[in-house]
Parts: sequence; C-alpha cells; structure tokens
Amino acid sequence: MRQYEIVEKQTTEAVRIFCDCCGKEIQTNQEDYLEIEKVWGYFSNKDGDRHQLDICEDCYDAWVRGFAHTPMK
Repeated sequence: MRQYEIVEKQTTEAVRIFCDCCGKEIQTNQEDYLEIEKVWGYFSNKDGDRHQLDICEDCYDAWVRGFAHTPMK
C-alpha cells in the first residue's frame, strides 16, 4: 500500500510504502521490497482490474517457501 503526496497540480509521489502482507512500513532507503503490478486480461474474472502490491523481503521469503517451484536465483 502506498500513501501519496501531491507534489504539483497534476503529479503525485509515493512518500510512504507499507507491506501489503504484514502492514510494516518499508524504509525504502534501507531495505528492498517486491513491487508487483498486474492489469488483468480478458480471460480472467478480473478483466481490466489493476492490482498493485508492495511486499517486504521477510513476507516475500515466507510466501515463496510455500511455492511448488522456487524462483530462480
């Protein structure tokens, strides 16, 4: 989840980023995180929906431990 601040009339900028899994604020100058953006297509039940997720590294590690196939290194 991102909190935005209006920088100029037509522009916004993310000023705080929170993990969508655990809710922790991500200190972007001190830690990395996973950002996912997906616009769902015609053959889904979410056609045209846009989802954006920010996930801290701890939650990412816990998430991928449950995968049948681990991400490539």
